[in-house]
Amino acid sequence: MSNTACKVSVVSAVLAVTISLLTHDSNAEHKDDNTKCDLYKGSWVFDKSYPLYDSAKCPLILQQFNCPGNGRPDLRYQKYRWQPNNCNLTRWDEREFGRKMRGKRIMFVGDSLSMNQWQSLACMILSSYPRSPYHPTNTPPLSTIFFPELNVTLMYMRNALIVDLEIQKTHKVLKLDSINSATANQWLQTDVLIFDTWHWWLHTGRKQPWDLIQDGKIMRKEMDRLKAYERGLMTWTKWINKNLDANRVKVFFQGVSPDHWNASDWGMPETQRCGGEEEPLKQAATVEGEVINYRSADFILKKVLKRLKKPVHLLDIEELSKFRVDGHPSIYGNPKKIGMDCTHWCLPGVPDTWNQLLYATLLTF
Repeated sequence: MSNTACKVSVVSAVLAVTISLLTHDSNAEHKDDNTKCDLYKGSWVFDKSYPLYDSAKCPLILQQFNCPGNGRPDLRYQKYRWQPNNCNLTRWDEREFGRKMRGKRIMFVGDSLSMNQWQSLACMILSSYPRSPYHPTNTPPLSTIFFPELNVTLMYMRNALIVDLEIQKTHKVLKLDSINSATANQWLQTDVLIFDTWHWWLHTGRKQPWDLIQDGKIMRKEMDRLKAYERGLMTWTKWINKNLDANRVKVFFQGVSPDHWNASDWGMPETQRCGGEEEPLKQAATVEGEVINYRSADFILKKVLKRLKKPVHLLDIEELSKFRVDGHPSIYGNPKKIGMDCTHWCLPGVPDTWNQLLYATLLTF
């Protein structure tokens, strides 16, 4: 391939957002000059050069995500690279990342899937600068890692629902039309924001984080979860439209991360769940058996993002992650092999690809 940089257009019809990726010969190569590159359509290919880091050398990884440290014997799941159909995904380059992000503050806001991606990026940075000191601090709901050599601050704010959850008398009230200004002001003090919310909107019973749902003057005990999710996202978009300075803060939204609890969705015994899977699916799981289809949540997210007046870049991870039944901790999210986790992702693993997609987009700014 020539050393001339090629310009790759990534068009998202659902968002009506065009992202131009300026890449060099090691980053992108068209199979057909007349074909536009969609980084989110492709397949997983085995690549011996992966993973991007060694989990044993990244003390930042939460034990729940450290599958090799918890005794997972197979490591093939670490060696799959996402291959778009008509071009290549920009490979992680720590020096280019350091040049682009020097002096920046990057914050992930969301649930434990957001933490999954935050820790992945932290390990990618740490493996690139193994001798550099780093300074982690934890003041809930905010966790911070500062990398002095890069002068980069990497943060994670736990906020699973994005909108407010308040204690009113003896009840926990989910306020669909409210975002706490004190919390949101911290968002605005960053340079890059990556939001995520979905999984906690599904929980019922003891795991449900609220007792009542309030929308304006209406208070209720229950409502359709997809409608509640959409209403919460609409409140977030209004906040973005009103408060975001797009010239200063770049905003991303982590798409819907699928889980793989129902193995019958990909033709395996239902009792297996994601346990024992060692390779990606050849065809993405349909997840038709889920109580609420992840495609519905993904559709709602994209529909809401279309209404934004400010630029927000979708990390459209739902489809590509559906293939990765092998990427979850399963029983290896716990050193005692107790319990099954088919929601989160092992590190190294799938969230590293999410961060490569994030990195490729950051290079265009």
